[in-house]
Amino acid sequence: MELIVAVYDDWGIGKDGTQPIALSADRKFFRETTRGAAVIAGRRTVEDFPGKKPLPGRENFLLSRSGGDYPGFTACASVQEVLERTKHIPRVFVIGGGSVYAQFMEVCDRAYVTKVHTVVPSDTWFPDLDADPKWNLESVLQSGEEDGIPYEMCLYVKTA
Repeated sequence: MELIVAVYDDWGIGKDGTQPIALSADRKFFRETTRGAAVIAGRRTVEDFPGKKPLPGRENFLLSRSGGDYPGFTACASVQEVLERTKHIPRVFVIGGGSVYAQFMEVCDRAYVTKVHTVVPSDTWFPDLDADPKWNLESVLQSGEEDGIPYEMCLYVKTA
C-alpha cells in the first residue's frame, strides 16, 4: 500500500479540513500518480473534494465510523474492512487526512510526499519521515517553483 501527501516545511498538512496552499503542480502530480488506482480517504478529506464527489478514474473508499451519504464511495467502518475490500486491487493509495494516514502508516511501504517549502498555519500534521529511521528518501521525482513557493515531489520507501 502507498500513500500520497503534500506537507509544508513543518510537516503540517492542513487546517480546518483543507489545504491552506495547494499548488497546481502538486494537484497534477496527484492526479497522474493515483490515476487508475484505488484511493482511501476520511470523511473530512472527502468533504473537501469538489462537490464531495468521488475522484474520477479511481476506485474511491471512504473510511468513516459515522457513515453518511457519499454516492460513488465504498464506505468502510474500519481499517480492517478497507484492507479486506482492497486486497485484490494492485495499487492502493491512502490520501488523507491526518487520522487516516496515522491508521495506515504501518501497512504502507511507499510514500509520495510533495514538500511545499513554506510554513502556514496548520492544525493537522504528517509524521516527519526525514526523522523516522524506518523511512528513507529514495528520490526527488520532480522539483520547481510555483507562485514563488519552491516544492519537491519526493519518494520515500519504508526500510523496516
